[in-house]
Amino acid sequence: MAFYENVFIARQDVSTTQVEALTEQFNTLIEANGGKVTKKEYWGLKSLSFRIKKNRKGHYMLLNIDAPAAAVHELERNMRIHEDVVRYLTVRVEVLEEVASAMMQARSERSDRGDRGDRGGWRRDRDDGPPRRDDAPRVEAPRREEVAEVRGGDA
Repeated sequence: MAFYENVFIARQDVSTTQVEALTEQFNTLIEANGGKVTKKEYWGLKSLSFRIKKNRKGHYMLLNIDAPAAAVHELERNMRIHEDVVRYLTVRVEVLEEVASAMMQARSERSDRGDRGDRGGWRRDRDDGPPRRDDAPRVEAPRREEVAEVRGGDA
């Protein structure tokens, strides 16, 4: 049997529990055709780069599959038919990774950052900057008569 990685995107209006149920449905389909799903990762609700079938977001799910080619073809056929699946991609790989995928590792790195503290950028407290325009001393513009006297004529 060959190894495959399958990522599918479910519609944004489907709940997380429905995505898990959909994954279980695909899992039983693979097992019925003589394969097994070794890993399932829910990547979460993410924004899409562009609209797909009127959806701006989607639930991403990764499946690592150890199955014959016929089982994968049947899985893809069911994904094409299912109305909750927006897109899918199946790739054949040499070995299945047992560790967390790059998406899950990136998520854990973000949570490990903690407090970002003072960034030292353009943002600062309001008291640090120059006075605001409303607080600046008023400089009155010269009146028309004064300008006319300087020019030597009527304004």
